[in-house]
Amino acid sequence: MKKLSLTVIGLYLLFLNAFSQNTKQDTNVYNAKPLQLEEINLVSSYYKQEGKHSAVTGGIGNEHVVDLSNGVELKFVGWDPDHNKHTLSLEMGYDHHTAASSAYVSKTGASSTQGTRIYPAITWTMEKENGNAFGIGTYYSTEYNYKSLGLDVHATKKFNPNSELSAKVSGFFDQVKMIYPSELVPGTTTTVTSGTTYYTTASGRTVALGSSGSNSKAYSIPSSARKTFTASLSYSQVINKELQASVNVDLVAQTGYLGLPFHRVIFNDATAHVENLPSSRTKIPVGFRLNYFMGDNVIFRTYYRYYQDDWGITSHTAELEVPVKLNAFFSISPFYRYYTQTASKYFAAFAQHKASDQFYTSNYSLSALNSQFMGVGTHLAPPKGIFTEHISSMEVRYGHYTQSTELYSDVVTFAFTFK
Repeated sequence: MKKLSLTVIGLYLLFLNAFSQNTKQDTNVYNAKPLQLEEINLVSSYYKQEGKHSAVTGGIGNEHVVDLSNGVELKFVGWDPDHNKHTLSLEMGYDHHTAASSAYVSKTGASSTQGTRIYPAITWTMEKENGNAFGIGTYYSTEYNYKSLGLDVHATKKFNPNSELSAKVSGFFDQVKMIYPSELVPGTTTTVTSGTTYYTTASGRTVALGSSGSNSKAYSIPSSARKTFTASLSYSQVINKELQASVNVDLVAQTGYLGLPFHRVIFNDATAHVENLPSSRTKIPVGFRLNYFMGDNVIFRTYYRYYQDDWGITSHTAELEVPVKLNAFFSISPFYRYYTQTASKYFAAFAQHKASDQFYTSNYSLSALNSQFMGVGTHLAPPKGIFTEHISSMEVRYGHYTQSTELYSDVVTFAFTFK
């Protein structure tokens, strides 16, 4: 936890000077104003997971993962001469994780057990005086075994102060590095030299699979494309002063290489294979949200989602969160979520797949399962700030997750808002 604290403190010192330059803002929003830094959001989290069904080793094996995640968002706001509000959001995320399963990609033990992911994003939105809005966003993510570029277009139509319709269309274009289990690499027999695993492809090219403690040699491994397109439609309605509701419908279509090449599948004849899944997938989730305000101090936030895809998975999610305001600037929010799903028609456990199966996976995220996620969040927003007037709010959230597949995890999240 020291790493999280140092990250937050370091970023705070970095941005404090920026806010100390100008703390006054023009309250007349109808005057044209250039984009100005209005808000900074910092988020840090610590995640730890344990389990016994690693897909890397065919559905059995250690699923231990530790992840340290940090993100910062800079929000700029300005108005043009036509009284349109412009919001520009710049985000940068950084994750570093250790995973026990990655050490078994190579049976020689030469694979790295650590990984780093970096994911910047830029979003621009223009909002008119009547509440209608339009915007675009771009996203990028990179890790040692994949790269992803995303784009979206979003819009909101305000019918009246109590109802609005939002739409969003997005596309993500990924490249997945074809890092195979060492004994299943296409080409000649794997050899090990100076701690680095090499193989020769069918075309005769020598490729480095990775070295102990580093995947710097993996740049020469060929990659395969994956595309994801999503269309979302959301309608929200204020029913009365106590009740608000919304419904959200998504349509998701994926094409390309949708598995992971280092996921082993052990057949019932004891032979090892690389996970093989269809090259297309369609998902349809439908979500309903209902918020009830019981007086000024208690809110009941309820959520239900139904999901279905053409891989045979049907799922249900039910969630309840109850923020309770204890005084004017402090609240506590216990929450609980229950999830259940059927198994994909392509899933089977260790040594259960047959040679006649066209598609096969032993990844337990595609198995029949149910899970529970419970915890509590606290929100602090004193009128004079936290420690200083520039930190307007702080949130600390803890959650414990359990899954019927013997997987469990804990996550602690810290969030700060600078004004």
